[in-house]
Amino acid sequence: MDMPLAHLDRPFDYLVSTADDEAAQPGVRVKVRFAGQQVGGFLLARVESSDHAGKLAYLEKVVSPERVLDPEIARLARAVADRYAGNLADVLRLAVPPRHARVESQAATSPPEAASAPGETGPDLTETATASPPVTETGSALPSEAERALPQAGVAPEVESHPGAGASQDAGAPSGAGASQVAAASLGAEALPSAGISQVAGGPLGAGALPSAGTSQVAAARPAAGPLPGDGSRWGSSGFREPVAGGWDSYATGPAYLRALQDARPARAVWSALPGEDWPARIAEAAAATVRAGRGVVIVVADARDLDRVDRALAGVLGEGRHVALNAALGPSERYRRFLAAVRGQVPVVVGTRAAMWAPVPDLGLVVIWDDGDDLHAEPRAPYPHARDVLLTRARLADCAALVGGFARTGEGQLLLETGWAREIAADRAVLRRRSPAITPTGDDFQLERDSAAVVARLPSVAWQAAKQALQAGAPVLVQVPRRGYLPSVACAECRTPARCPHCSGPLGLHGARDVPVCHWCGRGSADYQCPNCQERRLRASVIGAKRTAEELGRAFPGFPVRTSGREQVLTDVPAEAAVVVSTPGAEPLAEGGFGAVLLLDTWALLSRADLRAAEETMRRWLNAAALARPAQEGGRVVVVADGSLAPVQALLRWDPGWFAARELAERRDLGFPPAARMASVTGQATAVAELLSLAHLPAGAEVLGPVPATDEQERMLLRVTRSRAADLAHALHEAAGVRSARKAALPVRIQVDPADLF
Repeated sequence: MDMPLAHLDRPFDYLVSTADDEAAQPGVRVKVRFAGQQVGGFLLARVESSDHAGKLAYLEKVVSPERVLDPEIARLARAVADRYAGNLADVLRLAVPPRHARVESQAATSPPEAASAPGETGPDLTETATASPPVTETGSALPSEAERALPQAGVAPEVESHPGAGASQDAGAPSGAGASQVAAASLGAEALPSAGISQVAGGPLGAGALPSAGTSQVAAARPAAGPLPGDGSRWGSSGFREPVAGGWDSYATGPAYLRALQDARPARAVWSALPGEDWPARIAEAAAATVRAGRGVVIVVADARDLDRVDRALAGVLGEGRHVALNAALGPSERYRRFLAAVRGQVPVVVGTRAAMWAPVPDLGLVVIWDDGDDLHAEPRAPYPHARDVLLTRARLADCAALVGGFARTGEGQLLLETGWAREIAADRAVLRRRSPAITPTGDDFQLERDSAAVVARLPSVAWQAAKQALQAGAPVLVQVPRRGYLPSVACAECRTPARCPHCSGPLGLHGARDVPVCHWCGRGSADYQCPNCQERRLRASVIGAKRTAEELGRAFPGFPVRTSGREQVLTDVPAEAAVVVSTPGAEPLAEGGFGAVLLLDTWALLSRADLRAAEETMRRWLNAAALARPAQEGGRVVVVADGSLAPVQALLRWDPGWFAARELAERRDLGFPPAARMASVTGQATAVAELLSLAHLPAGAEVLGPVPATDEQERMLLRVTRSRAADLAHALHEAAGVRSARKAALPVRIQVDPADLF
């Protein structure tokens, strides 16, 4: 049920009337009476009898006969909720979009090709079956990358009801005269067949609470037209474009991986893409091999630009009408229309941004995530799951193939390889040398002998010469700058004291050459700023942004156009002509034929961040930008303004993300940081945090670290356990949150497992 309370996180039994018998099938939306109120939910299963000894209430109504909650997604949602100490209601809110009645009725009579048609712009009759925003005390965070995916991690979903749910069962059940009577249900598979009683989602769903594989309920819950494994006749393979030469065959194990997909084998791989790789085409070819085997594919990318590229590649390889693209920018109506095309089995392939990780496809055969280190893959809503972890969990539960790809490699991806859960797809060094640009640092001894100012210069001579040569050859030049804006941070020109707002003490910055300093916190201008230490009025730049960089490069390379790509305007591509493109990380455009030179400036701003993943994120941003350069044999160059002895620079010079990821993982293992260990943060008011920890039965060996200050006058406690005790930690935190929820605790507490920000 749509009750985001931890102590009500379990299924409930209701009777089904004769009138609703046909429509009340597993996966439909329903309305029930609970504690005197009508609430929405999803019907999980039909059973003959209930373990509840009291009187059962009837379903109020079946909202729609459309089975929007696929059994596979229901099992996945329960696994994700259990893994991250979250509630099933919160996960289902992420997995199933709000209902649009008019779209639902139209899609029922539309051909499969209509799933990709643009949506109407008129008003929609909308009925939302999702819950209110989640309360933060039941917020839980995502499991680490592969724990749900690794068999040895011990993270299989619990078959029993959540411990603690029974203790608060009476408190959570409706009471009082006229209240509907409900019962917690956690029935074993042997109690499943037949009808009469329905289980409504609201809590820990054991494996027995869903129809098991091979029962008639599973067949009824899936679209009747779904293809059989190994049978691609439903969508057909005619018109599929064959893999091109120089694609997957450039990797030692690439062709074998495609054969495994075409044979419907659960091949799992971590793919290190070559520089300049047309990765959307490679993903489309992997999807085509899977569809040839009669199985479905789910592809997740970080942003809309990547989605557009993969969407075009899929259309070129698969042909029209065999995939849908899910994107939040579509609007609720069109997104629901495409969701229905997937849940009805009208298309075998679904591609999208983060929300597509929940997309139901018939007979899932492959899950793909590109650039899993991008922070856009992390869900900001409870229980804060990461797309990589959800997809790996799907691969384990569905026994299907998985592909984790990118130019860089995360610690989580390296862990998959070291545990043997996945195999590596990488090119030989000879192929890599042919495809890589020439990469040069500026801080080594050789460069310092030639240019003694290179150690402090923002644009050393070697970078300037590389850009000049590329421009003279008629090729575009990419300049990556970590910070956006003009001068994000300024300081006193005399004593170098950081300039602060006299009203709120926030940092001051400049939006333009002729602008007055403006506070980043309160937005007030400080035209008469005076340094409180030395009374100097002049300011100097502490951090230089993309706009100021473009201004400086315009003077350094007169006669060549300078363009910027950032938050205000993101360029998709640029022509193959001489021009300077200044971009922030993640906004780099594609250049026809590749960039002649790529300059990585202000590297200290990335490397010096106080973040556990600072070096890993720096490596990812550098490789993503350097991959846009032409090969060295075509004149492509990359200049990184950093000391060549640094580990990230060494990995970039050799183009060896695997070595760097193994090094990072080894260091985190020594220090006890994720993904080598599992950590959870508990954030809230000091009294609320102390109360929750006093109620939690933490597993043996759990370390309690903190408290440390958090935002809004809150504090944070960190809990650390080994990976083998991760499920126990999540269970203990969810149980404690359930006790606080049953007591109606006033102060919320946010629980996150492996949060992105530990410090």
